[in-house]
Amino acid sequence: MSQKHKYNFLPIILVLILLLCSTLINPNNIANAVTTTPSLYPNVYEQRSRSNPDGIGKFYMGREIAHVMGHTGAGWLERPSREQEEKPSKIFNALELKPKDVVADIGAGTGYMSFRIASSLPQGKVLAVDIQPEMLEIIEYLKKEKNITNVETILATKSDPNLPAESVDLAFMVDAYHEFEYPREIMEGITKALKVGGRVALVEYRAENPFIMIKRLHKMTQKQAIKEMKAVGLTWVETKNLLPQQHLMIFQKKPGNKFPV
Repeated sequence: MSQKHKYNFLPIILVLILLLCSTLINPNNIANAVTTTPSLYPNVYEQRSRSNPDGIGKFYMGREIAHVMGHTGAGWLERPSREQEEKPSKIFNALELKPKDVVADIGAGTGYMSFRIASSLPQGKVLAVDIQPEMLEIIEYLKKEKNITNVETILATKSDPNLPAESVDLAFMVDAYHEFEYPREIMEGITKALKVGGRVALVEYRAENPFIMIKRLHKMTQKQAIKEMKAVGLTWVETKNLLPQQHLMIFQKKPGNKFPV
C-alpha cells in the first residue's frame, strides 16, 4: 500500500466515540430510531416473522433484507487488512472511469472507496451518499485532513438517494445494497439519477459459494442481483470475476430503458 493510502485510524476512533456518546445522550434519537418510512411500493415487500437474526424480517423479491451496519462499525470498513482480503483496488481499473465522470458512492460509509476513486477523477467528482449523518461527518473530517476537494457528501433517506436527475455517470455500491430497507425506491432514484448510458456497479459477496465466511444475508447471488436490477429497468452488461470473494456486476441504463410496470 502506498504512503498516501496509509491512514492514522486514531482520529477516526475518537470521532466515533464522540458520535456514539452524542447518540446515547440525545433523547431525540430514540424517537428517530423507531420512525418508519412509508413505502411507495408496499405490494413489492413482504413482512414475515423474522427468520434470520441478521435480517429485519422484510423480504424483497424472495430475499430477506439484512440489518444495516451502523456507524459504530466504521473501524471494520477502515481495517488495514481490507486490501489484502478483498482487493478493492482491483475495482478501480475495472470501472474504466473517465477524468470528468461524476460517480455516486451509495452507502459510502467512511468514504473508504470514495477517496480512492476521487484521485482518478481530476475534473470529476464523487458524491458520497449515506443515510447515517455520523458516517458523513467522518467523511467530512477526512476530507479536511487529506485536503481532498472533489468528494461531496449527500445525506440520503431510507427510500431516496437524493441525487439530481441525469447527473451521474456511475453509481456503485460495495457490500451495501443488501442492507437497503427500501431497495426498489432507492434503485429507482439511482436509475433516474443516471445519465443515459450511465452504469451501476454492484459489489456483493458471492452467495453461490458456501465457503465464503460471510453471514448469509450479507451475500447475494448473481441471479438475484440481476432480477432486482431488472425490476428497475437496468440491463445486466457483465460480471467481472476479479475479486477473491465478491461479484463485481455491471448494469446499464440504456436508451429507452423504462421501469417495468
